[in-house]
Amino acid sequence: MRHAILGVGGVGGLIAAALAKSGESVTLVLRPEVIENYPAELALESPLGSFAVPVGRTTKVTQPFDVLWVAVKATQLDAALRSVTVDPEGLGAVVPLLNGIDHVALLRARFGHDRVVPASIAVETERVAPGKILHRSPGVRITVSAIGEKRLESTIEKLRQFGFSCQFNPDEAKILWNKMGILAPFALTSTASGLPAGEINRDPVWRKRLEASIRETCAVSTASGTPLAPEGFIRYLDSMPATLRSSMQKDVAAGNPPELDAIAGPVLRGAMEHGIDVPVTTELVAIVRGKSTAATAD
Repeated sequence: MRHAILGVGGVGGLIAAALAKSGESVTLVLRPEVIENYPAELALESPLGSFAVPVGRTTKVTQPFDVLWVAVKATQLDAALRSVTVDPEGLGAVVPLLNGIDHVALLRARFGHDRVVPASIAVETERVAPGKILHRSPGVRITVSAIGEKRLESTIEKLRQFGFSCQFNPDEAKILWNKMGILAPFALTSTASGLPAGEINRDPVWRKRLEASIRETCAVSTASGTPLAPEGFIRYLDSMPATLRSSMQKDVAAGNPPELDAIAGPVLRGAMEHGIDVPVTTELVAIVRGKSTAATAD
């Protein structure tokens, strides 16, 4: 199958490397200013294997692809989509691996409801240099909407063989909110504190804030029609790698704009809609916004 990867950061680069290593045809969609000096091989360092594999490179999606993987930051989505000029009919499936929830409606308005296959990924990975991807977490967990099972079955099987944990789920809202249950609280707490997971868990004040934000997020999800129990997420905290840092935390440390609206927005807007008090999440957002403003000013 032919795959286009829009957003060759940690997540997009990991997916691209795994698929190319598995024998799939992979083309990276790169910005015009970087393509000339971009390596012809994509290098991955991972607990699942370290290697370099050749990939295609382009600046625009003008030809048909079986799968378009969308793995950009939510803050970059609108700009990135301008590079996709092929008729939507030329795409077999569009699989977004973005943080948040709201991007699904945006992509479906652009490409069509059934063509967009919502998915989530749980992993710690980052691009450390152009064409070089470092995968830190011991595993990779991907959940994909069952709407795409027939079109993506062979692709998902290749990712399983590579070492990913993959499953299809018919409940799209559950796929997205289940990730938000831990993503939003941990991203906000880690960024606000500047600490990795292990130090947060050992600090009673930050651990209490993290647990409170999990409960608030689950309350909003439940009120929105997707019941989530906070206890499972809270138990999961103790199994997180001690060195784990969120992508939002890394963005703010690097002076890049954080995905605040994508990650915290659904919780805050849902809380307002359903009349739920989320004081800890609101406080964490304010701290992150202040840090982000300071980083931008510097």
